[in-house]
Amino acid sequence: MESPYSIPRATLVLDDPAQLQGIAAKVGRIQIIFAGKAHPKDDAGKDLIRSIFQSSQYFNEHVTVLYLPNYDMYRAKLLVAGVDLWLNTPLRPMEASGTSGMKAAVNGVINFSILDGWWIEGHIENLTGWSIGPKQRVVQDDPETSRKFDVEDLYAKLENRILPLFYNDHERWKDMMAYNIALNGSFFNTHRMVSQYVMQAYFR
Repeated sequence: MESPYSIPRATLVLDDPAQLQGIAAKVGRIQIIFAGKAHPKDDAGKDLIRSIFQSSQYFNEHVTVLYLPNYDMYRAKLLVAGVDLWLNTPLRPMEASGTSGMKAAVNGVINFSILDGWWIEGHIENLTGWSIGPKQRVVQDDPETSRKFDVEDLYAKLENRILPLFYNDHERWKDMMAYNIALNGSFFNTHRMVSQYVMQAYFR
């Protein structure tokens, strides 16, 4: 039996294709872009890429799932500046930091992510973005239960908050983009990080 810890969290948004399609048909079309690159010996990574391709076959015209191969610095630069919403779904508390989400915020991209890593500090609900699931782990040693709670919250917020705002209130969406640059972009940067290391670690 496969351990819940081994089930990829990156594809959390695809857990219930029928529900996701129903949300998109009701509120507005969704395009999901995955990007990555597996080392030749990274069998788990290659399996994840295969699963994304397989999942894409289950969707209709309301949901488009794309995979961007050969992920590198150039492609990352385009993504963190060009998408509308940044989705990050790690298993708490496994997120080391989440620097891609920080870079997206600097570019005015709104985050929709698990409350772990940097997003615990950068998250202000309905202002800089949205959380997925509770702040704490739902059940200490039960990632399967945690996944269930997270999927339910992810779909509920997509349907009731995020997609309606994106399609019906462009001014509010642009305000949230600006808040990301002003609040998170001004704090989550290398200048602040180095300053804190110097003052709080080396010169204490």
